[in-house]
Amino acid sequence: MAAEHLLPGPPPSLADFRLEAGGKGTERSSGSSKPTGSSRGPRMAKFLSQDQINEYKECFSLYDKQQRGKIKATDLMVAMRCLGASPTPGEVQRHLQTHGIDGNGELDFSTFLTIMHMQIKQEDPKKEILLAMLMADKEKKGYIMASDLRSKLTSLGEKLTHKEVDDLFREADIEPNGKVKYDEFIHKITLPGRDY
Repeated sequence: MAAEHLLPGPPPSLADFRLEAGGKGTERSSGSSKPTGSSRGPRMAKFLSQDQINEYKECFSLYDKQQRGKIKATDLMVAMRCLGASPTPGEVQRHLQTHGIDGNGELDFSTFLTIMHMQIKQEDPKKEILLAMLMADKEKKGYIMASDLRSKLTSLGEKLTHKEVDDLFREADIEPNGKVKYDEFIHKITLPGRDY
């Protein structure tokens, strides 16, 4: 597995995200007056839709109490969690250090977008599930027994109830005493839910 998240070059600016996500590349200022010529921006921009950028901006604005286009570094973790990310305090600290911001500093919206992009990319559920399954498969057979998976799901991390595991197995067509192949299982449980 290659480390996809380690792309060379400077962090992207807001313009880089909007170039692909918004389509035209036209933008309004968001507090950053730096030039926006990043070589990796368009590749990263494909990750964020205009709707995501708007949602992030709305949340960012809630913490931009003085309406200066900046939030305090101390508010970063709460803002990220409000948007569905799950950073640890150590991850937040690393994000801030990457951008040269100390714990008492501030960050602009462009930096916030970059941090959110990196965090969400790192929290890829398919990778997390695959790593967990690989750890359970000591003999590297490409599958684990459903009973072993049930045990892990009910006792480690964010523990599921037996009913939740039953529902998950039913949705993924897993027999209670059967084998669970990684690729099929990950594909089935990471499909987007039905939008009724």
